[in-house]
Amino acid sequence: MATFVLVPGAWKGAWAFEAVVPLLEEAGHSVHALTLTGLGPDDDAAVATANLDTHADDVLRELDRHRITGATLVGHSYAGMVIAAAADRAGGRISRLVHLDAYVPRDGESCWSATNEHFRQVFVAGAADTGYGVRPPDGGDPRRRPHPLAAFLQTIRLTGAAAQVPRREFVYCSGWEDRTPFAELRTRLQADPEWQVHDLPTAHNAMNEAPEAVAALLLDE
Repeated sequence: MATFVLVPGAWKGAWAFEAVVPLLEEAGHSVHALTLTGLGPDDDAAVATANLDTHADDVLRELDRHRITGATLVGHSYAGMVIAAAADRAGGRISRLVHLDAYVPRDGESCWSATNEHFRQVFVAGAADTGYGVRPPDGGDPRRRPHPLAAFLQTIRLTGAAAQVPRREFVYCSGWEDRTPFAELRTRLQADPEWQVHDLPTAHNAMNEAPEAVAALLLDE
């Protein structure tokens, strides 16, 4: 039985994986879907103070709380930063990383530096109201919340421990080629024998658009 820890991308909570969780549980696995600090409906104050370290600590606390070892961390979009940081600090408790159309950072990078100009403009425009909380882009699920700006800007500190996780995978969603910030990343990882690269013909939110395909990939079917 595997233990999956699912970490949502920017503006989202645990609900982002609501169509995938039952598919994994029906296959007999343990699943923990997280809502990161500052992204809950009663978490308004934390938006001003949360950053990437805060979110990595959210994952580590979940591992500690449930005494999880051999975990599969799944991070969507921004949360690729989070699972990389958490895996680097987890003391060997992670057996698999799945970056689901997500950033795969190198030491010293941030979400801001790793993304493209389209999303930098989204971050700037979204932070205009408060200066610290980035409101979600127009449209999309009404449950989305403002995302801590500091989480996008803080650089990641990696010691190399995350690179020792035995299984590392990147999922490229090819259905939004006009805006994706991950095309160059896909090319880079395809050339790296330590990474397995998958393609899904969906838009960015594959968990909603094709939950069965995402679950099948996580279940290694």
